[in-house]
Amino acid sequence: MDLRNIAIIAHVDHGKTTLVDAMLKQSGAFRENQAVAERAMDSNDLERERGITILAKATSVEWKGVRINIVDTPGHADFGGEVERILSMVDGVVLLVDAAEGPMPQTKFVTSKALALGLRPIVVLNKVDKPDAEPDRALDECFDLFANLGANDQQLDFPHLYASGRAGWADDSLEGARKDLSALFDLILEHVPAPSQVARRDEPFSMLATTLAADPFIGRILTGRVETGTLRAGASVKALGRDGEIIETFRVSKILAFRGLSQSAIDVAEAGDIVTLAGMSKATVADTIAAPEITVPIPAQPIDPPTITVTFGINDSPLAGRDGKKVQSRVIRDRLMKESESNVAIHVADTPGGEAFEVSGRGELQMGVLIENMRREGFELSISRPQVILRDEGGQRMEPIEEVTIDVDDDYSGVVIEKITGTRKGELVEMKPAGVGKTRIIALVPSRGLIGYHGEFLTDTRGTGVLNRVFHSWAPYKGAIPGRRAGVLISMENGVSVAYALWNLEERGRLFIGAQEQIYEGMIIGEHSRDNDLEVNPLKGKKLTNIRASGTDEAVRLTTPITMTLEQAIAYIDDDELVEVTPNSIRLRKRHLDPHERKRASKAAS
Repeated sequence: MDLRNIAIIAHVDHGKTTLVDAMLKQSGAFRENQAVAERAMDSNDLERERGITILAKATSVEWKGVRINIVDTPGHADFGGEVERILSMVDGVVLLVDAAEGPMPQTKFVTSKALALGLRPIVVLNKVDKPDAEPDRALDECFDLFANLGANDQQLDFPHLYASGRAGWADDSLEGARKDLSALFDLILEHVPAPSQVARRDEPFSMLATTLAADPFIGRILTGRVETGTLRAGASVKALGRDGEIIETFRVSKILAFRGLSQSAIDVAEAGDIVTLAGMSKATVADTIAAPEITVPIPAQPIDPPTITVTFGINDSPLAGRDGKKVQSRVIRDRLMKESESNVAIHVADTPGGEAFEVSGRGELQMGVLIENMRREGFELSISRPQVILRDEGGQRMEPIEEVTIDVDDDYSGVVIEKITGTRKGELVEMKPAGVGKTRIIALVPSRGLIGYHGEFLTDTRGTGVLNRVFHSWAPYKGAIPGRRAGVLISMENGVSVAYALWNLEERGRLFIGAQEQIYEGMIIGEHSRDNDLEVNPLKGKKLTNIRASGTDEAVRLTTPITMTLEQAIAYIDDDELVEVTPNSIRLRKRHLDPHERKRASKAAS
């Protein structure tokens, strides 16, 4: 059968997964009456809740007798490790751009990778039916973006379509019939070349593994595109590492191919097709799976280095083991090692003592997703504040710099620029109007300066600002960046919080807990209104006497406590604090629970 392999790339929330849904429906991958979830490709719980794509996934549709394999890629730079490898499997990309917002930083990140691989893009201007859509401006911006990224003449001569993924239509002109997506399917068949591998079906079998997963029934599975030859289920193959050493020899127990949303077992995999193999025990991403006679591995994409590191430790608080079942360091280590196998952008290292592990990755979002997944699996953890990885170049300390693109209402642009260029050591690159009453700010900011900034940014812009960031380069260390200014309120007792005590503490600062909550000595229960830490007693009840008060006792009314999300908590804590994460709770605590130990540690540190 004739084949086409394409990836759909877009910025977060530009409608990529919704468009794939419409393509599946119109190509007949679903029955008319079949019940299918909205955004069918975002199958993971976290992806559905956050409305983002975290893991790249493939599907396939048939159009006019041609099978089109479609890969849906993540838009966040934190998951860039996925993106780079995925693009090496395809022969063309569909770049989806919101007609109102135009190309955004994450689009730029993925597009630069695609252009560097020589792929020729098709541009689809999505959401043209929005009231603030400006498709012509968005198209000009796409051309400028490609030119800035060093696209060649063929790549600059890109075809484009106007579309609405939600309404399920695409047309080559704005005045078109707006019926269905047939214009998009036809353009893919015409513009994207058939895989060059198809002509090499007579050679010995070889394939580059691009994603790794585990299936509860068939075990470890690797997905990739067959580069040469054909493979039958049951054949013996070997796995070669990047430098050509043999990792293992195994029998292929099953070959799965994407047909619609599900994977079906097939007997023969042919060059050019994207398939999943089972049967290996050690082979991993970037390894070459090949016939016994092949000795040279297929070159694999280098992976961008991690930029931040977080320490995952066992939960040693007095409330440990009440919520989760997985609390031992051995179990935590096994889970992290399993994650680093399938997620190439994550590195795990043991720390002296073996009670904690240093996990390095691309960004706070990636770490937040990993911790949230582990928490749902029943783990209890204590998490440190993220630290930026610094490196030494010619005797000079270098730190990672990120390009930040911010869209805000004009009223808030002043406070945003002041925060980014002042305390956070950023450099303003560009500032321009972006639609009515809005400003787009582009700045280069050290990764250190962005840890914990997102929550503050949303407060400063009353929740209306949009901030996007992508790794830019390494630059000389820019000096100290001030951390959190306020101190914290620390509990000095173990027990259950009392409403009357909290009511009296409200004048001391903002509280993170409510009444009748389990607390312990050393736990952080609120933010102090001053810059020093204060130890308080949240258990102190009202002294009762047998003399009635002259007025009736007024009811204690507490202000609603501040509840933090996991990412907010991790960004909020200081270096001497931890976040205690369990399946049901997120608590903040001091690293040393005993006040005397805290004094000793702060003396040693100073």
